[in-house]
Amino acid sequence: MSRRGEVLALVQAGGQGSRMDVLTRERAKPALPYGGVHRLIDFALSGLVHADLADVWVSLEYQVTSIDEYLSGGRPWSLDRNRGGFRRIVPQTGTGPATESGFAHGNGDLLMRMSADIEAFGARTLVVCSADHVFNMDLAPVIEDHVAAGRTATVLTSEVSKKDAADNVVVLAGRGGTVTGIEHKPSKPSAGTVATEIFVYDTEALLGALHDLRRELAGEQEDDGDSGIGDFGEHLLPRLVESGTVAAVPLTGYWRDVGQPGLYLQSHRDLLRGTVDVFDHPDRPVISHWPDRPAARVRASADCRDSMLSPGADVAGLVVGSVLGPGVVVEKGAEVHDSVVMDDCVIRAGAVVRTTVLDERCEVAPRSRVGAEPSRRLAHDDDVVLVGRDSTVSGDVAAGARLEPGSAL
Repeated sequence: MSRRGEVLALVQAGGQGSRMDVLTRERAKPALPYGGVHRLIDFALSGLVHADLADVWVSLEYQVTSIDEYLSGGRPWSLDRNRGGFRRIVPQTGTGPATESGFAHGNGDLLMRMSADIEAFGARTLVVCSADHVFNMDLAPVIEDHVAAGRTATVLTSEVSKKDAADNVVVLAGRGGTVTGIEHKPSKPSAGTVATEIFVYDTEALLGALHDLRRELAGEQEDDGDSGIGDFGEHLLPRLVESGTVAAVPLTGYWRDVGQPGLYLQSHRDLLRGTVDVFDHPDRPVISHWPDRPAARVRASADCRDSMLSPGADVAGLVVGSVLGPGVVVEKGAEVHDSVVMDDCVIRAGAVVRTTVLDERCEVAPRSRVGAEPSRRLAHDDDVVLVGRDSTVSGDVAAGARLEPGSAL
């Protein structure tokens, strides 16, 4: 399966990430940290590498420089090769039709824009992953079964509540897992089975569907640069379901889309609670570009409970139910509760931080109060304070507040 040319993998890491608000003003969403030392893109790249795939492309669009250094040409995942391996795809203009250049209008439209490159590569099978989901599944058997069965597409699915399904693409399947229908972000979902944005495609069938859709949708768009294909659940996946054999395969283990503030914090709560199994597989570790930092230090005055400390953290205060990134300092008398604190933040003596995501290099002044204890069991966007990188916070910050990068309050 890993022989060059047979299977091509594509990580779609180009979304603007607007739902993450101030955290993605100056950063590509796939570069967001998870669990202190990992990045969201690690999960997709690690899954593909452990499936023994030789050729992995990463599509980037927004804030490309914020993730380039981290990706390091694929070196952390051993994808830097003389032939094949890692390839970085960025938007281009003046290359082919208008609907194949510039920024994509959805992840289905992105495949249309890349169709010439995909066709030229010549792989029979294409594996496509999103870069903002937390998972760790062995993808090799899924790919092998897809090829052996001669399917048009295979979509990995997960079970969520019907409320959460309304924000996703619902997959309706019959006997044997054959997909019979697709509901794109329905107001009243028929089921809680959703697409995890991990797909295996027959390349020829995919390209045929994309070109057919482009012809059919031509002229319907006001913007000449928009093919109209949109996200995969709008036109592409329904077309493949109609024209071929598409199978739904349940994703094993933990999966969560963490592209919203509440979901991002809730997934860290899951991690601390022990319900996230993505780091429990020694045979397929989540590979990361680790920071070069000394070990974390917990001082005599510190009290750490149900928390994770990254390399270089220095804790002298109270930390409860929180994840501290590399180099975070919590001074004596400071408190951090139910929060994610990213690299090199400093929480000064007497400050209290609750239900907050602090971006890199923020400082919370002495005796400040940031956030509040939520009344609901699950994290909601309007409970979570988001503080953009390089901010200085003093005084009181209400629950749900958003502070732009570089704020000085």
